[in-house]
Amino acid sequence: MMDWHARFLQQAAWTRPLREYLFKRTRLDKARRVLEVGCGTGAILMEMATRSTSIHGLDLEPARLAEARHHAPAAALTCGNALSLPYPAAAFDLTFCHFLLLWVHDPLQALREMKRVTRRGGFVLALAEPDYTARVDGPEPLNALGRWQTEALRAQGADPGLGSRLAELFAQAEMRPIETGTLRGWGERPPTAAERELEWAVLEADLTGSVPAQDLQKMKNLDEQAWLAGERVLFVPTHFAWGQIK
Repeated sequence: MMDWHARFLQQAAWTRPLREYLFKRTRLDKARRVLEVGCGTGAILMEMATRSTSIHGLDLEPARLAEARHHAPAAALTCGNALSLPYPAAAFDLTFCHFLLLWVHDPLQALREMKRVTRRGGFVLALAEPDYTARVDGPEPLNALGRWQTEALRAQGADPGLGSRLAELFAQAEMRPIETGTLRGWGERPPTAAERELEWAVLEADLTGSVPAQDLQKMKNLDEQAWLAGERVLFVPTHFAWGQIK
């Protein structure tokens, strides 16, 4: 069974240096109210408890919110939809999301809602949005993995190429990004055996039913052999953007 909290912790580890940088730039230490849209199991919220800041999280999935209540008991959690946030206008000093917009069927509306609930002078951050259509796999026999995952994400209703459009979406939401870019450090060191196993748990969750089991197992064996031989290449460009509300 897929351990999604472990996956969200892994993703949070990938973006920790970026979060530390952006939270400093956006003066998190001075914020009174902060919202994470799509907080999942609380993998980021559990790191954010402060005495002076009211931390809020919203997610569409009740089961994940139940986990978040355990992992981030100091956060005020709400079950709701990113396309119609159940908060008044200008309620937060900082609003952010993390690996969310590719899963939302109208990401522009989600950004507009994040803007609406953020006060003038506050900040909206999209911390990580991947572009699986530009995924790089090597050696060549592993190229199929990227194609399979992209197709599986589309079948689940996700937009696997959203990351490449993130800056454009901010502009369409009338939030001129202060800064955009791609994550650094992700993929620059070989993953541990535990990290590789978690990555395969995600792939198997995505691909079971659409790719024959024997083909998946063959690819998994090739993947492991390539890592052990120091020949494996795996990179998914993952984009971020942030802006200030005028």
